[in-house]
Amino acid sequence: MVEHDALTATREAYDAIAPTYADLFRDSLRDSPLDRAMLGAFAEAVRTGGGGQVADLSCGPGHVTAYLGELGLSAFGVDASPAMIELAREACPGLRFDVGSMTALDIADGAVSGVLSRWSVIHTPPEELPAVLAEFHRVLAPGGHLLLGFWASDDPAHPTQVFDHAVAPAYCWAPDHLAAMLRDSGLPEVARMTRSPQPTDRRQFPEVHLLTQKHP
Repeated sequence: MVEHDALTATREAYDAIAPTYADLFRDSLRDSPLDRAMLGAFAEAVRTGGGGQVADLSCGPGHVTAYLGELGLSAFGVDASPAMIELAREACPGLRFDVGSMTALDIADGAVSGVLSRWSVIHTPPEELPAVLAEFHRVLAPGGHLLLGFWASDDPAHPTQVFDHAVAPAYCWAPDHLAAMLRDSGLPEVARMTRSPQPTDRRQFPEVHLLTQKHP
């Protein structure tokens, strides 16, 4: 099946490079003030809504999960890669990290007040994305927030665009198209931040953060 093949390939690829990935991105937020700003807005939205647990999906080695904790959130991480989860548990022994898939989360309906998904849907085949967005909606409590990060397609005529990713097959998404899919999934857009690519960036795609909210 497409989903199984894509998930297996992505998991095995990230298992293979987990230590290198952790070393490269452990301090990535330090030099990313706009990312920190969006994470701060997300954290404030969750706290204003009454707090509660937050799921960091495709958490990798756990550095962003830990940052959410610094922002006052009760966060836990989920990743398909067992090697990434092992590194996250070693780096952040006080936090919870689980192996899991975004297509079938082991999280009860409405159990979390926030979902963070940074650069995780880039590895989701387009035909599988509606099921992933449905999972985001299912696990969010009414009024809960989702913050979704991804690279944007540079061709608005095409909703998705395959690009050469160093680890696994990957896709850019047209922001308006993805926002419409989220709206149709019951997660309408609240805010959007777009960061233009810098000359030194390896990938010359805009970075987009979409903040959405589940209907109360």
